[in-house]
Amino acid sequence: MENAEDGIVLEDNGGKARYVLAGPDGAEAELTFTRVGEKQIIIDHTGVPDVFRGQGAGLKLVERAVEDARAAGKTVIPLCPFAASQFRRHPEWADVLKK
Repeated sequence: MENAEDGIVLEDNGGKARYVLAGPDGAEAELTFTRVGEKQIIIDHTGVPDVFRGQGAGLKLVERAVEDARAAGKTVIPLCPFAASQFRRHPEWADVLKK
């Protein structure tokens, strides 16, 4: 499922899924997550190739995960160090952060 505004595609494989942002020469920035039951996801990895550096690609991926979790009434456990750091910088995401 692609969001036309941000170019991020959700690739869903059941329990595991990822958000992908395609770049030049086939490069992909990705955020992977695992579903835990019906109401929770664990963000376990954010990978951003050098071609995306300085463009906010990682933040865009985490924002998309937060938006989708919020819309679905899910909470997020950010195990990925990058995602966890973004949650600390964005207190407005507290409503989806698993306490």
